[in-house]
Amino acid sequence: MTFSLLARDAETGAIGGVAATGSYCVGGWVLRGALDAGMSASQGAAPSTFWGEDVLVALRDGMGAAAAIDAVTGADPGRDWRQLSALPLSGPGAAFTGGENTPETGSRVFDGGVAAGNMLARAGVVDAMAERFMTASGPLDIRLLSALRAGEAAGSDSRGLLSAALLVLNPDRAPLTLRIDYHAGDPIGALIELHERTTTGDYADWARQVPCRSDRTRVLGR
Repeated sequence: MTFSLLARDAETGAIGGVAATGSYCVGGWVLRGALDAGMSASQGAAPSTFWGEDVLVALRDGMGAAAAIDAVTGADPGRDWRQLSALPLSGPGAAFTGGENTPETGSRVFDGGVAAGNMLARAGVVDAMAERFMTASGPLDIRLLSALRAGEAAGSDSRGLLSAALLVLNPDRAPLTLRIDYHAGDPIGALIELHERTTTGDYADWARQVPCRSDRTRVLGR
């Protein structure tokens, strides 16, 4: 019922993820991230928000993505109905897909990222996202949004889409967390429009002056 992609930008130290689904509130359910750990996407027929948070704890403690996912999923008797992706700050990502998730399902780990999906109209959705991200240019957030559109074009959620989300964490900027919790027409288009509004003009000028990881005391005018 969801497709997502997690990625990092080696040049800026930014990490981020995008997700879209045929249900509501995908951003609140799926995407988690921390600049001292990495990114996660917890989704599936019965998604566990605990999975997304617990795998970040394991990454923060120094576990690799595959080992962290094994530790989190192996302890959960409901794992067959869930899907989890994890991307550390360095090294390869990993993904798990429980066997009770509705086809088509799939995942792909690539250099600097991981894509996954379930209840897809076609299995090629996951590869389309990964390929688009790897060939796109521009800042991390633009490449993530481009990958999300590619997943939609390649087949999308088999039910269509109702919500979409973007989360980008950058050590030198305030968090960018954008959510379209319900849009009956084009949630990815609405997300792209919201992204444009929040990364240009007066709002973007203000956001560049609030505290961030590299300057926790930054204020307007300093």
